Amino acid sequence: MAKIRHIAYRSDDIEELAGFFVSGFGMEIVQRRGNGAVDLSDGSINITLLPMRLPRADGKETRPGIEHIGFTAADEDEQKRLIEAAGASVIGRRELGSSVHYELKYHGPQDIEVDLGHWAGTEPAPEETRAPAAASS
Repeated sequence: MAKIRHIAYRSDDIEELAGFFVSGFGMEIVQRRGNGAVDLSDGSINITLLPMRLPRADGKETRPGIEHIGFTAADEDEQKRLIEAAGASVIGRRELGSSVHYELKYHGPQDIEVDLGHWAGTEPAPEETRAPAAASS
């Protein structure tokens, strides 16, 4: 099963919102990007604050609030297959500063945007444990 590891939030005032998450929830700023985005973490989940001026990956108009959510999966190839079989189409891949920080963006039903990837300050997806096969009698 994929795990939620990223929430992207559009804001008119990145610094005010970052201060709120740090002071109010004890989150840590783990990265300030050159484009003005700020990544915060609670050790498991990343919240990325995106400036209004940055374009959306899907080309739609930017609005304040939650823009998309991201998932990490132990088996990315299988997760891609499941996402696409469920009706999502690939928007594109975005590198976030290193080979381990990236997102593959999808456009899903009801105009939702979701990501599959890895973000600064996030916990890896746990390996799924499978029940041992029953012995034949």
